Amino acid sequence: MKKLFLPLVILLWIGLLSWHLDKEAPRGKGDWPEYLGGGDRNHYSTLKQVNVSNVNELKMAWQYHTLDSGQIQCNPIIVNGVLYGMTASTQPFAIDAATGQEKWRKQKEPDDRLSSSRGLVYWENGNDKRILYTKGPWLIALDALTGEKIISFGDSGRTSLKAGLGATAKEKMVISNTPGTVYGDLIIMPLRVSEGNDAPLGHIQAFNIRTGKLVWVFHTIPLPGEFGYDTWPKNVYRNTSVGAANNWSGMSVDRQRGILFVPTGSAAFDFYGGNRKGLNLFANCLLALDAKTGKRLWHFQLVHHDILDRDPPAPPNLVTIKRNGKKIDAVAQVTKQGYVFVFDRVTGTPLFPIEERPVPASDVPGEKAWPTQPFPVRPAPYARQTFTEADINPYAENRDSLIGVFRKSRFNGPFTPLSKRGTIIFPGLDGGAEWGGAAADPDGVLYVNSNQMPWLIAIGESASEAQMAAMSSGNRLYTTSCIACHGSERKGNPTSGYPSLIGIGSRRTREYISNMITYGKGMMPGYPRFSAKQKQALVAFLLGEERNEIGLAKVQGPVKSTAKTRKVASANKTSAAYSYKISGYSKFLDKNGLPAVSPPWGTLNAIDLNTGEYKWKIPYGEYPELAAKGIPQTGSENYGGPVITASGLLFIAGTKDKKLRAYDKKNGKLLWETELPAAGFATPSTYEVNGKQYIVIACGGTKLGAQAGDSYVAFALP
Repeated sequence: MKKLFLPLVILLWIGLLSWHLDKEAPRGKGDWPEYLGGGDRNHYSTLKQVNVSNVNELKMAWQYHTLDSGQIQCNPIIVNGVLYGMTASTQPFAIDAATGQEKWRKQKEPDDRLSSSRGLVYWENGNDKRILYTKGPWLIALDALTGEKIISFGDSGRTSLKAGLGATAKEKMVISNTPGTVYGDLIIMPLRVSEGNDAPLGHIQAFNIRTGKLVWVFHTIPLPGEFGYDTWPKNVYRNTSVGAANNWSGMSVDRQRGILFVPTGSAAFDFYGGNRKGLNLFANCLLALDAKTGKRLWHFQLVHHDILDRDPPAPPNLVTIKRNGKKIDAVAQVTKQGYVFVFDRVTGTPLFPIEERPVPASDVPGEKAWPTQPFPVRPAPYARQTFTEADINPYAENRDSLIGVFRKSRFNGPFTPLSKRGTIIFPGLDGGAEWGGAAADPDGVLYVNSNQMPWLIAIGESASEAQMAAMSSGNRLYTTSCIACHGSERKGNPTSGYPSLIGIGSRRTREYISNMITYGKGMMPGYPRFSAKQKQALVAFLLGEERNEIGLAKVQGPVKSTAKTRKVASANKTSAAYSYKISGYSKFLDKNGLPAVSPPWGTLNAIDLNTGEYKWKIPYGEYPELAAKGIPQTGSENYGGPVITASGLLFIAGTKDKKLRAYDKKNGKLLWETELPAAGFATPSTYEVNGKQYIVIACGGTKLGAQAGDSYVAFALP
């Protein structure tokens, strides 16, 4: 009797646990209750009303204007007929999902940040229904019905995202662009931080949803005595010059097993690791953690000692595949390099062979690139891995000059380290896969859009202490914090998404510029560590108002180091100064802004993870100016991911060409397209209200030179 009793108790406990976990993310047939559709992050819907035969009849059902123009990356969630989303400047709102009529909207506050948000979290237990979202360094809880703050959560409705990061995070930038992942009463938070050596530690933190209190912390840069500590120099954990290894792209969760899957980012500084020699666990890893305690179950490092910002860009997909007639629950991680790594979800065993292959060495003094990197044998990469002279864009008007640049630069495959003469990074810093992530069917087919844009970056020594000392305060801050993106002449690189700062005073107010420096904007990091005096100096420099400091003159070329200049440099140096700096975040483009590599520049891929073979692959996206000339579809960069349905459809929004498209997911055939009011840099959602299925997409524009927008647009059958 005792032998029978114990299994019955276990089965009852599992049943109660499953019921409890279902309550945290209620999912009716027509809901889209979580970021990317569910904790599996599979972008999948069981809805079938809109199908292959009638999708071409879709019409706009409603449009909601947020009156807050700018890039919107949000994948909205829909629960019980209510759509919850975020504006371009991170204001949460609730609207009727059938009509677009506003129910509530959080009004702007004086300290609102300018950063973008990819969504929010819905949680309920009985009558307690909550929305959780982030603003700056805060996790905030609202009443889902009214939008009012829940005062009992944390400190009057908010809790600090820095709670478990240690004292060094106090004055550093810590925000979150991606929604947290819920397990029971816990929410585990992604973090976005600086990518320089002023980054804080990127530990994984779990908070109690009811109270806002910190529950557990996993140290992504291990402390003494912890596993992985010996893969770093001894004092790195103190966060004096190395940080991050944060999860910024989001996580997935197997609630039935209680396993959290966390892809981690690069160690910072992203492009130089001479001060962090070693494997650098747990940077660039796929971590499997006990969701309740944060204990490590297994890990796999996707890139060893990353010096190319090759961190995983999206949450992994929880899929089920078939092998030899048996079903295996797996986790699949897409990467910027164009690889898919597939593991047994419980054991971490690779389900396709992974080979450690030699990669090029670094020629930067002090750097020691890891000699090998992991390459999955299958599936084959969904992004090209080679780039030769023959691959230079045939449509480029200055093709000969591009060939000349190519010959002078370094490229020996996707792990070619940066060099002083310049290195071509291909696939580029924006993928391969991007933060929109991949979709997955219950039958084990993965759908991923891929960018194929080359970048060209050089690395060199930072300004000397003497040169820094001879600069004005604002110039020093610009040199250490801004020059990589906006260039030494402040011209920026608009085609790469980095605007010119020349004449910014005619376009923006002093207050706006100061707030942007503190809080960031879009993907620009904020610098809260800057004092009011430092911000004033930097703003004055940008506006051309800053005068040379007393005793210091403008200096051209090398400056002789003296006791005085060393003293000034020591007094004024910022934590962002490091031994090496990059030339800038520059794409390798022709004079008209087209990629230097031949098309396709973007693809859409369907990969059968049961076999590792491709079902289909097509160019995705187009350049309207090329299409007008009759040039065949070239594909283009895209950032939001696809959504797939049980009725056989794949929906995805274009960024370069402002179009929402529907494809037959079996063969990649285009079935329907419509032009959006602004480019969609987000993943769509699909849901059902009162028996009608809708597809909704955020239209914010601004990236890749796209016109700005402010709306959410829903489509349905007439």
